[in-house]
Amino acid sequence: MPIRFQHTNGESYQMLNSRKIYVASSWRNGQQPAVVQALREAGHEVYDFRNPASDHQGFSWREVDPDWMNWTIYQYVHNVRQPPADRGFKLDRDALHWCDTCVLVLPCGRSAHLEAGYAAGQGKRTIIMLSQDQFEPELMYRLGHGFVTNVAELVTALQTQELDCTTIY
Repeated sequence: MPIRFQHTNGESYQMLNSRKIYVASSWRNGQQPAVVQALREAGHEVYDFRNPASDHQGFSWREVDPDWMNWTIYQYVHNVRQPPADRGFKLDRDALHWCDTCVLVLPCGRSAHLEAGYAAGQGKRTIIMLSQDQFEPELMYRLGHGFVTNVAELVTALQTQELDCTTIY
């Protein structure tokens, strides 16, 4: 039976079932592990790119070449299809296909933005977790379905039927 709860703004919402969530963020974002943990504690299934499978840690370019930061464009194009990169890509892509929700945890880089854009383009619920750290307004975040600024708001937003990209939950 669906559960109804009262939002702090006074509106009543129906709680949704557990979601399958892809958390798109950065290795440099210290909030990412806490977001993954909080979502799991809230009863959701969560893909963690840092630990995508029991037998595989998250992908690092160092697996391909310790000097990856000094690659030319041509070296990148050659190395992006090396077996470690291919395994990492397939894990992340498969998780994007599996999920029904994507949470973009800012600040983050290009990959996370591509992941969130891909999810939004697939019609998956996409929530942007804004942060004052390196905050910069972005018009195309309107492709998402809602904004949050912390984990508590994220959990609330995940429990709502309809999200509004002009509201912070």
